[in-house]
Amino acid sequence: MPDTPEIAALLIGDPPQAWSDLGFVVDSSAVQVSGIRHELGGERSGIRAWGVRGLPEEVDDIDGVPSHLAVAPAEPTPAHPNGVTGVDHAVLMTPDLPRTIESLGAVGLELRRTRESDTYGGAMRQAFFRMGPVILEVVGGPQPSGDGPARFFGIAFNVADLDATAAYLGERLHPAKSAVQPGRFIATLDKSAGSTVGIAFMSEGEAEYS
Repeated sequence: MPDTPEIAALLIGDPPQAWSDLGFVVDSSAVQVSGIRHELGGERSGIRAWGVRGLPEEVDDIDGVPSHLAVAPAEPTPAHPNGVTGVDHAVLMTPDLPRTIESLGAVGLELRRTRESDTYGGAMRQAFFRMGPVILEVVGGPQPSGDGPARFFGIAFNVADLDATAAYLGERLHPAKSAVQPGRFIATLDKSAGSTVGIAFMSEGEAEYS
């Protein structure tokens, strides 16, 4: 069992063919990246649930995020045609950032840092947690705005060569821009590309929020 909780699985409401078309290796309706099994399919869109290694057995929900997916040993990342080498971070949106931070802390996750940002349009606060090789980025407003549950927004993948990934995806990928992390670049997938998840691709580098 890991010393701190790690993301083991994500349930994603996209058809497997959509991710295959985006250049991911799909095996048994799942994509393996950074030890995370991205389970594809179902009727509801977006990231709907996760499985977490190292989570206490009695916990099946973290601040409204279903946390019941089966946890299996991590599998290696295959050679994805789109150049993806790992997951940089997953993004969780919340109407009440202090509440979500407290919920994550209650299951053993340590808050690494917070920052003010307008990355998602308008004034926001970001909180960062490390979950094994992956960063969990939690985003909320400067003040609580409701009592609804936290919800996953998207995933940022690291790639070996962002120019090569851009060439592979063509017009489905927006032009790259400077990332928050110095010296790194990020490009987001267009909503028309076939996924209901916010997906971005990043040049490789060290995560400054670790």
